[in-house]
Amino acid sequence: MNTILIGTEAVAHGVVTSHQLRSRYRPIFPNVHAPAGVEPTLRDRTEGAWLWTRRTGIITGLAASALHGARWVDGDVDIEMIYCCTRPPRGIVARNERIAGDEWRRRGGLAVTTPARTAFDLGRFQRYDALARLDALMRAQPFSVADVMMLTERYRGTRGVARLKAVLPYVDGGAESPRESWWRRLVIDAGFPVPRTQIRVVDDDGRHVRFLDFGWRDYGVAIEYDGEQHQSDRAQYLKDRMVMPVLRRLGWHVLGVVREDNPIHVIGELREVMTARGWWGTVQIPRYAYAYAQRSAETAFRATISA
Repeated sequence: MNTILIGTEAVAHGVVTSHQLRSRYRPIFPNVHAPAGVEPTLRDRTEGAWLWTRRTGIITGLAASALHGARWVDGDVDIEMIYCCTRPPRGIVARNERIAGDEWRRRGGLAVTTPARTAFDLGRFQRYDALARLDALMRAQPFSVADVMMLTERYRGTRGVARLKAVLPYVDGGAESPRESWWRRLVIDAGFPVPRTQIRVVDDDGRHVRFLDFGWRDYGVAIEYDGEQHQSDRAQYLKDRMVMPVLRRLGWHVLGVVREDNPIHVIGELREVMTARGWWGTVQIPRYAYAYAQRSAETAFRATISA
């Protein structure tokens, strides 16, 4: 906690001289300095934002989720602070909101929202990937959905509460990547039953075969999201290919999807499979699926042109 400094405070206390501050440090926020020549980490920037508030703000949002251990938080995200300031510096989002004493605690010397309050804020302000962010937090630091719902009552009518309530029932710490969460939310929004995550499949002798990303055991249907690791890890790729015939023999129909897949086509294929296996329901393609399909088509077209 001593590499990020409040400039005037450090000089006044003799930690550094004015010359050392100018030559060995660089500002990352007004009057907050980090060692020169080293790119500040997300942890450094989070500490710096807290110091910028003169240690009176409370870290929330993505930065708080990262401090709780959540993955997939980029190092350059804005640091969200519960702090009253109408014009925060670039890189800091100040939210002038109420917060009770049981909604934050000290973590590594910093004031950080509890997992429940972090979830409350993520679900309200992360418009497009709220489920993925909540899944990641739940995976790293399990929180009580009931505690989050209590906060929705405590702050009834607060901005974004309706959005949070809409996504909260689907939070599942079993998701292993943001894109996996995205595909799971897609099939839910399309009208399919809520799937389970990390479905354990065993063979006829009870031996473990695989954990499937998410699906429906009653119908023997699952979806596997193949991320970038399947392209870079040849051994994992071959292992995945070898297990598919075993899953088919055990009665599972597994749909593999990648980032570039057209979600409209995936929904159509999933509907055919689920219907063939006894599911009768109505499918409605979410509006955002069309926008995603358009972007995927444009990306594929550009790749074809440049090849």
